[in-house]
Amino acid sequence: MQPKFNLTATLYAKPEKRAELLKLLKSFVGRSRSEQGSVDYHFHVSLDDPNMFYFYENWTERSDFDRHIALDYQKDWFAKQDEYLAKPVELRFFEMLSPYDK
Repeated sequence: MQPKFNLTATLYAKPEKRAELLKLLKSFVGRSRSEQGSVDYHFHVSLDDPNMFYFYENWTERSDFDRHIALDYQKDWFAKQDEYLAKPVELRFFEMLSPYDK
């Protein structure tokens, strides 16, 4: 299925909160992958900066992503993210132009 909505999210942990944030963000992967419309949901850490985390997500439709961020665990995250982050999340939204051959 060709995803129609794609995004990246870059997060920078406060160094003293890195371990807690890593555990929390890892917990999102399984839940997010099982949600309706989730095509790909990948979590990375930078090889250059251990406090930089990166998500790459593909969703069938924008409405699937909107439903995702309206879930309680996501709303809880939005409410407390300043406690963990050195700066605001950097979100970028994309439309996939290449064929999706998976």
